[in-house]
Amino acid sequence: MIEQYPKSVRTRMDTVRSVETPEGVLLELRIAGPVARGLALSIDLIIRGMLLVLLVIPLSFLGESGQGVLMICAFALEWFYPVLFEMYFEGATPGKKAMGLRVVRDDGTPVDWTASILRNLLRFADAMPFGYQVGLVSIMISRDFKRLGDMAAGTVVVYSDRILPPAKLPQVKPRQVTLGLNMREQRAILDFAERSESWGEERSLELAALLGPMLGSSRQVERLLGMARYLMGER
Repeated sequence: MIEQYPKSVRTRMDTVRSVETPEGVLLELRIAGPVARGLALSIDLIIRGMLLVLLVIPLSFLGESGQGVLMICAFALEWFYPVLFEMYFEGATPGKKAMGLRVVRDDGTPVDWTASILRNLLRFADAMPFGYQVGLVSIMISRDFKRLGDMAAGTVVVYSDRILPPAKLPQVKPRQVTLGLNMREQRAILDFAERSESWGEERSLELAALLGPMLGSSRQVERLLGMARYLMGER
């Protein structure tokens, strides 16, 4: 059964994390990986660069005073741009908004001022020695793709909630489930089937292979999809 496998193996099946809010509400957070976060950062850097370019033109007529004002504006964009957007735009800078991401606390609640300021102050450490190398290494080894700032602030970057159409399972022949699966294991199989069409064939094979000893050595993806349709009541 799925429970027989180590937790480190089972958690590679998905990036969805279930958390309980202080009010007792159970939330499912889909953690954002390094690619989506990197693209969001690139968009924000482009926006900030364009704003500075627009400021350079009028400030260039002010001589040394204009250079001083430009340095202050550059400082403000570097440190206050992400914090203000995270606080007033539901945890999302323009880059994160474009990629469908937002910052929340570990328990799924909205990010607060303290957490936002702390995670952004530590960006200088994540950016070391250059090109955000420290941050990238931290994200790659963290279960929840956290950089150092996220670890210190207790925050995580997730995909924004979206209203999705009801999931449709692939058309395969239902396969009777003969194993004694608990509700959590049944949910894992259904999640696999619902998301399988959004993954590539290689990714589906990779995830199904984690359950190889349970499913047998051949046609593992088809067996999982058939089990899912059986669990949905099809015979």
